[in-house]
Amino acid sequence: MTATTRRRILAGAPALIAAASLPGVARAQATQLAIATGTTGGVYYPLGGGLANLLSRHIPGMSATVEVTGGSVANNQLLGAGRVGLIFSQVDASVDAVAGRDRFRGRPVAVRALAVLYTNRMQVVTTAAAGIRSMTDLRGRRISTGAPGSATELMALRLIEAVGLDKDKDFRARERLSPAESTNAIKDGKLDAYMFVSGIPTSAITDLGASPGVELVLIDHAQYIPKIVEKYGPVYFPEVIPAGTYPGQRTDNHQMSVANILAARDDMPAEQVTRILQVAWEGREELARVHAEGKGFRLETQKTAAAGVPWHPAAEAFWRGQGATLS
Repeated sequence: MTATTRRRILAGAPALIAAASLPGVARAQATQLAIATGTTGGVYYPLGGGLANLLSRHIPGMSATVEVTGGSVANNQLLGAGRVGLIFSQVDASVDAVAGRDRFRGRPVAVRALAVLYTNRMQVVTTAAAGIRSMTDLRGRRISTGAPGSATELMALRLIEAVGLDKDKDFRARERLSPAESTNAIKDGKLDAYMFVSGIPTSAITDLGASPGVELVLIDHAQYIPKIVEKYGPVYFPEVIPAGTYPGQRTDNHQMSVANILAARDDMPAEQVTRILQVAWEGREELARVHAEGKGFRLETQKTAAAGVPWHPAAEAFWRGQGATLS
């Protein structure tokens, strides 16, 4: 079945699917669940594939599939349209969706957190040959701020604003490319730098760092976080990408991070939320083998402040039952 066919089948159903069977309950009718992830060069896509595999194997009657998308903004829009049942999302994009602001103006989405997954990190990527050493050095350069509809683009434009640059006037060119496309453009001499928000390591950046004759450089930008938080709220925080995370990365990178969540709409049936979380939580070691960022799916990260948006009531009950304090 093609992705287009899957979307046609799924379109228009408010919660997408009938409730999945719980232990001791009669088997539900066949259930289709689409999971919106991101681009193939990021972390959402492989982790989403791992989750879909778990759900399809362990929930009777469920067939879970992953959708390649532009990223978090697009995922929240798809969720609001009823075209997917689960999404991976950066907290900032889901906060905007719930509030109905920016790209969700007039179209709020009743996003509810199911789980806090891991940290997403803003990575401003260039090479030593480009001669870019700071965010202000990007002025007049050819950059990419991420795929349309991605949380990378959302976060990149907020960072550019905080630096004091104009997204429309201060660059020789501003492309909107995926990380894989951006890496290829740098290799081909068509781009000087790009921004990508993801877990680490990211395959596209690893690819660039491993390219012959390339010395990878990640630009520090944590100093701009207070200005961004002042305007957009406390969803961002500083972290460090240690030297050696990527081939050729010689120094620690002081950057801006945001949490990722697994989310659904508020009308997803409670029993379905519970079963999804049971399977995901019991399979967390398998998810960690799919990608290293799966190790960030931990009990202590299940915090209301990190989730950013309201919990689905069944998710809140599940995590309290596991011993999470949430506060």
